[in-house]
Amino acid sequence: MKTLTITEARKNLGRWLDGAARGEDIGIICGAQIIALRRVEVESTDYAQREYGVTPEQVARAAKAVDRRYRQLKRAGKLRTYTAQELKALIE
Repeated sequence: MKTLTITEARKNLGRWLDGAARGEDIGIICGAQIIALRRVEVESTDYAQREYGVTPEQVARAAKAVDRRYRQLKRAGKLRTYTAQELKALIE
């Protein structure tokens, strides 16, 4: 494992993150601990379960409700599609 001080890690953070994404073992020394950098896969249902304690079934029900609401708004003409140029003009 390549270990770095916080200062060393900060200087080339992008390089170290790229290395961790490729599977290299990289750790940052923080006090008496070494904190490992590693790539993780995040899936929305896993995230929802870990962060909010919801079950996969609850996520599926919520997704159906959102899809249903989206279709209702689309049919009612309350949704609008913007081009990149239009969005740019809105924020300028």
